[in-house]
Amino acid sequence: MNKYITFTGLGIFVLGFFIFVGSLTLSDYKLSENIIKDQGEGEKYGVLLETSKTLQGIIYLSNISFIRDLRTAIENANKSIIDKYEISLDVADKVSEQAKENGQFIYKQSIIDEVLQPVDEASSFQNKSLKDYTGWMDGKSYSSKEELTSQLTGSIESINNSISYHIAFDSYTAKNLVFSITKASSHGILKGNLKLWFLLSFGLMIIGAFIYFYGTYSNIPPGIKNNHIFMDAISSKGWLGVALGTFMIAFYVFLYFYPEYLTNWVLLVDPISYRLNGGPASHWFLYGFLYTLAVSVMGIRMILKYRHNTYQIIRTISVIFFQTAIAFIIPEILIALNKPGFDFKNIWPLDYDFFYSYNLTALMESGMLGWFMLFWGLALMIIAVPVITYFFGKRWYCSWVCGCGGLAETLGDPFRQLSDKTLKAWKIERWMIHSVLVFAVINTGAVLYTFFTGSYSLLGIGTESIKTSYGFLISSMLAGVIGTGFYPLMGNRVWCRFGCPLAAYLGLVQRFKSRFRITTNGGQCISCGNCSTYCEMGIDVRWYAQRGQNIIRSSCVGCGICSAVCPRGVLRLENGPEKERINVPELIGNESL
Repeated sequence: MNKYITFTGLGIFVLGFFIFVGSLTLSDYKLSENIIKDQGEGEKYGVLLETSKTLQGIIYLSNISFIRDLRTAIENANKSIIDKYEISLDVADKVSEQAKENGQFIYKQSIIDEVLQPVDEASSFQNKSLKDYTGWMDGKSYSSKEELTSQLTGSIESINNSISYHIAFDSYTAKNLVFSITKASSHGILKGNLKLWFLLSFGLMIIGAFIYFYGTYSNIPPGIKNNHIFMDAISSKGWLGVALGTFMIAFYVFLYFYPEYLTNWVLLVDPISYRLNGGPASHWFLYGFLYTLAVSVMGIRMILKYRHNTYQIIRTISVIFFQTAIAFIIPEILIALNKPGFDFKNIWPLDYDFFYSYNLTALMESGMLGWFMLFWGLALMIIAVPVITYFFGKRWYCSWVCGCGGLAETLGDPFRQLSDKTLKAWKIERWMIHSVLVFAVINTGAVLYTFFTGSYSLLGIGTESIKTSYGFLISSMLAGVIGTGFYPLMGNRVWCRFGCPLAAYLGLVQRFKSRFRITTNGGQCISCGNCSTYCEMGIDVRWYAQRGQNIIRSSCVGCGICSAVCPRGVLRLENGPEKERINVPELIGNESL
């Protein structure tokens, strides 16, 4: 009987999933002048209004063609603005010529006022920018005109490349603009029946998932059952796993870089957004909703599967609560109250944009609540991390609070056995995760330098380029595309193992100054390998268990699965005296260390 229930649930879920994917095609698009005006004010929007006139009034049956033409209009607007504000490379030669003194070339910023006199908005920008980017050169001598000209040319090129960020539509703004215009221009059967399509997609998927869980876990005795997990096409890197991984990777690529193609999915959650924050949904609201839904629904599966283990039940309820209430609902309510959408559980450097100027400014301008949020974030980073990690290890955050860890433990649980346990993987992991931590520190230092000085150049390097590089490489590619999309290919903790800078910070504290350890009873170990197989962090737990050695690893997140799957009760998560953490391995059989 349960077999039929399971297949029924799976069928309902698949039907809902296909309706969800198919809903992307249920709109047409028509641009109007008012839609452009609603996007913002200023010179760049006025230019865009002119460059988009040929699009207005046309009905597009496909968002692909609509988005193509809209991007062309934005590119033309940017070109018009850049042509007006960019600095000619001839300026470098003129400045170098006037810098000549007694056979040497001494750069002085006062020369800029002579060459680029600020008489209008464009020339004022050019004057200020060149002074900003060459402030570190003031008074410096150069042996030849060519050397000075080369240095000035590099600064001018950097300024010209940054014009879109300062005045026109930079890549991030343009991406959001294309999305918001596409969404506002959407018409059709889906937009007029959002509740119906929501029920036919999300509703069927949720109902199907719960029926599937009931059929799978209701009739089996308590205890972790991993039967057929290495033969299932979805959990053993078979064709279903590859297909799922491809879908998840594609979703993250479109979410981060091409959200305009997902506007119909965003429309589906508009009613929920209006109820929570009083405004329309963005693609980040869609992401937060899907993230929370996945943690909650798959959390129910986690509770059913591990229902014999109190630690796993409470831990799963904890991550569901923190993701649903703290990370999703409360920030949206704060937005409705005209306050910053603050995630009270997010900690720097995982919350890498905490020190960005727009965030600091928003917090400081939001009254007492904003200042509380600012000091709360600082307290978590400076006090909570070392103190709580000392007493409980990094598991207090990585396995009980963190949203990334929550998704890995729920949605990613079927793939935990795919984590690489080799020594080579461990070496790569250590280099990568600590390199990301260093990169996060450099990025934060650069944005704070800009915040306090107002300068966008540090030793001739644009601070915006550092920020953009971190956002693209770490926040988008590693944390999203690879970190989550690779669940069915490399296990469920790819981001936590190889990229999370907060995990690196917590791990350093746990490794060298903490009471947490996993104790082992080597005499009881039968070397079945379950502990190592299901360790999501790639730790060869059996190696420690065979020797009766405590497991003290900076990467361990204390999820407790190794202990749960051990048939002999060899492993135990403990907090004890710090001096007794690192024990000398016992002699096992005829072998020892």
